[in-house]
Amino acid sequence: MAKILKGKPVAEKIGQDIKMEVEHLKKEGISPTLVTVIVGKNEDALSYRKMIEKKGGLFGISVANKEFPEDITEDILTNEIENLNKDKDIHGILIFQPLPRHLDINRIKYKIDPRKDVDGISPINISKIFSGEKDGIPPATSQAVMEILDFYDIPLLGQNITIIGRSLVVGRPLAMLLLHRNATITITHSKTKNLKEISKKADILIAALGRKEAITKDYLSPGQVVIDVGINVVEGKIYGDIRFEDAENIVDAITPVPGGVGSVTTSVLFKHLIKCIKSNSN
Repeated sequence: MAKILKGKPVAEKIGQDIKMEVEHLKKEGISPTLVTVIVGKNEDALSYRKMIEKKGGLFGISVANKEFPEDITEDILTNEIENLNKDKDIHGILIFQPLPRHLDINRIKYKIDPRKDVDGISPINISKIFSGEKDGIPPATSQAVMEILDFYDIPLLGQNITIIGRSLVVGRPLAMLLLHRNATITITHSKTKNLKEISKKADILIAALGRKEAITKDYLSPGQVVIDVGINVVEGKIYGDIRFEDAENIVDAITPVPGGVGSVTTSVLFKHLIKCIKSNSN
């Protein structure tokens, strides 16, 4: 049976470090504050915000909320974001996606101050991750994968790692984070030929394609470490990208869904908030 790489102890360790940082910052007169931006009535976003507020409270971090009507114009929204950029009492900004169709996130993401960008959506942060600059902030989900690999002492040096998925949220920035740690990376996607054979050869397989249980036993081989980034909600139940029942009898270790990568991501957002504060104080 595979070892289960649970996210909870990883998140708890990150949380301990954050609490220490917050105590130190408050002694210096800094009260860490994150602001969430929600456009329209998005129930998933509102639920996630409540989770963020709860965790922020545990860390001693204030979470402010900005809600805007569904029909807000792009100009007004970008002006609001620029106001948050200028507000010295706001240290981090989190924009909930997806935005309404008339708002172009590819334009809006250029407006967020990269030094307050806790979820790593700014093109400046993405470019820093690709170039290996230490002050870059990666997307929180990509960093959550790294936190899990490090917490469980999964070796990366020289390992053959296959990522299924090429998004700017997970696949591509995660590949860069791993490459900077001297792993050998293969990025695959839905159009990749011989995907099953490629996946089987990986020492570490990371699934981030966003399709319920698309990765079955035909993609897996003994000895692998498998990281399931997928969160697919079907009829109220959460599924990963990997068929867990297949994997647990084949691979050496696997993250569960739920209770794996997703449970670490929220803590990473607050870790990034601390990084933002330190970046702005230099």
